[in-house]
Amino acid sequence: MLAAEGGRIAERTRLTHAYLTEGFDWPALGLAVVPHHHLFGQAPRPPGREPPRPRRRREECLDLDEGDTVVHAHHGIARYLGTREVVREGIRREFILLEFREGERLYVPVDAAELVQRYVGVGGETPSLHRLGGRRWTRQKGEVKKAVCALAADMLRVQAAREASAGIRHPADTPWQREFEAAFPFADTPDQAAATEVIKSEMARPAPMDRLICGDVGYGKTEVAIRAAFKAVEGGAQVAVLVPTTILAEQHGRTFAGRFADYPFLVEVLSRFKTPGEQADILRRTASGGVDVLIGTHRLVQPDVRFKNLGLLIIDEEQRFGVKHKEYLKRMRTQVDVLTMTATPIPRTLHMALLGIRDISNLTTPPPGRMAVRTEIVRFDRDRIRDAVRRELARDGQVYFVHNRVRTIETMAHLLRDLVPEARVEIVHGQMRKKAVRAVMDDYVRGEVDVLVTTTIIESGMDIPNANTLFIDRPHELGLADLHQLRGRVGRFDQRAFTYLILPRKKPLTETQEKRVRAVEEYSELGAGFRIALRDLEIRGAGNILGAEQSGHIAAVGYDMYCRLLQEAVATLSGGRPKAVPETVSVDLPLRATLPAAYVPALSQRMDLYRRISKAPDPASLDALRRELRDRFGPPPEEAEQLFQLARLKQRAAPASVGSIVWGDGDVYLGFASEDDAARFASGNGFETREVRPGTLRVSPPADRRDGKALLAFLLEGFEKGRAPTP
Repeated sequence: MLAAEGGRIAERTRLTHAYLTEGFDWPALGLAVVPHHHLFGQAPRPPGREPPRPRRRREECLDLDEGDTVVHAHHGIARYLGTREVVREGIRREFILLEFREGERLYVPVDAAELVQRYVGVGGETPSLHRLGGRRWTRQKGEVKKAVCALAADMLRVQAAREASAGIRHPADTPWQREFEAAFPFADTPDQAAATEVIKSEMARPAPMDRLICGDVGYGKTEVAIRAAFKAVEGGAQVAVLVPTTILAEQHGRTFAGRFADYPFLVEVLSRFKTPGEQADILRRTASGGVDVLIGTHRLVQPDVRFKNLGLLIIDEEQRFGVKHKEYLKRMRTQVDVLTMTATPIPRTLHMALLGIRDISNLTTPPPGRMAVRTEIVRFDRDRIRDAVRRELARDGQVYFVHNRVRTIETMAHLLRDLVPEARVEIVHGQMRKKAVRAVMDDYVRGEVDVLVTTTIIESGMDIPNANTLFIDRPHELGLADLHQLRGRVGRFDQRAFTYLILPRKKPLTETQEKRVRAVEEYSELGAGFRIALRDLEIRGAGNILGAEQSGHIAAVGYDMYCRLLQEAVATLSGGRPKAVPETVSVDLPLRATLPAAYVPALSQRMDLYRRISKAPDPASLDALRRELRDRFGPPPEEAEQLFQLARLKQRAAPASVGSIVWGDGDVYLGFASEDDAARFASGNGFETREVRPGTLRVSPPADRRDGKALLAFLLEGFEKGRAPTP
């Protein structure tokens, strides 16, 4: 940039790489040192303090606790009892212990952890356990397989229609685009950078984009959307931003206008804060192409709103729009690029995203310095409320008090004024005049109000860094996504924030209400929005997907197994193999392949790693996992290295249609699904094999390669030497 300016400034400036928290001036030397983040307004990132790695796996939402209901891929629904160590042939091994009906137990090797997933049903119902070896599981899986075939065919038709549609092909990145992104005043998280790149690549394709950005409040969804909007506008298209509330529309208007200030693009907001004359003028200019970005509430989906060249539709919090609005948006999706932002996707959207009907980008990396909001469930207690408000005021903070009943909100505000007389208490709700709402909100933003008693009108869009204590009165009357969104109003910066869910003193809750409130308290860690959405899916059900009632099938086999069967059906109808569902190879060799508790102490972390290792699709993924393990826990011990080698052996064996590798009597027995598979393998592999029975081959390793470690190396060498027959 200095070179482009030319002249003496560039000649007299020296650029160097260093990390400084502040700049300084040294007059005696005629020297001024200016750090990069002061020049560009970016938050500095100390060396060696990269943000946490993004986690984009569905498995992270399915962590297991002892007593959880789980699904074993081959045997059905069981209860998870943790892990147990068992000594066999002098070797100590770790197994996953499952309990089936009538107390039957199954020990699953940890290297086969991909066979076990937490059960997620619908409606919160607890399913009955299956008999170990019984026929009911096989029958239910067969029924679901038949049902998902028709759904898979519909999915493929929808996908094909979308790919065939003629959308707008936006141009490649320009110097303006790169300059605009570099001006973002904070360092991108890895998730933000990845989401930005995939969205821009999809906008460059002729087929319409339909992508969901899922991330907690404050995780940078809006900035990703702003960059997409800039790309569309610079290419000559218009952008519509649909938001659920007037307050959020106003905030987005300020944010977009601030980011676009240095460029010749016009941003307008269409909301009830505008007079009828102002609205008519905005609509006229939008129809003629004079407005580049139009931000608005439900007003945007009215028939009189017309665009000259709409190229991108951004939807913030889709769950806040009704059926009619969604049908209107559904028609638009076939014509323009659509970007949907949400912290907690509704069950239907989450389900479609996880099944691949909707593309999804997860923002799970918290901004630097962000702390989780401490969440507590309490009964209504005046002393507790008074103490919490005074504690927040003592650190010069502000308080939200959500009371979602307009009829009694004045009474609640009066109570708070009595409890904390020194606090400045004001009220805001959706039935107030728009000027009164704006005046109160402006006072709150300026810090002239200590306690804001409000309805859920603040659920979306309020970004007040000084507000870090939140009370939600009668939370059981609100939805799970609403509660999570409200909690996102606090803790947006580096202050520890508190949320209190206030239940009535005596009134009992229904089972569903209790599950909903407990879920908000349980999932209070950073990035919990996706987990809460999955819990909401379990409580409420997935709903109608493409017009087919699927909830009964999900209840029968669990959500994860349902997804696997649907993915298999889609792959089969597409003429391919189901890439997302790895083939299982059963391995029983005399070696200790495990993650010792002394190396990875937390059982939940070990289970997560076992699943990830066993489901790794290729050697590169295993290598990445090994590097992560070394980074988190130190150099892996021999048992952990053997676990990785065992996973690599399975990767080699699966393409050759090997179903089992078993050690016995000094030999290795390879089991195949059919005699033809065994014959193909025998004709082109790196071993000397003998058939012992149809579909089973015997391999005799050398005498010096029969202990566990040497045997594993021998088998890997043999599979790598042989050519993998095409199934």
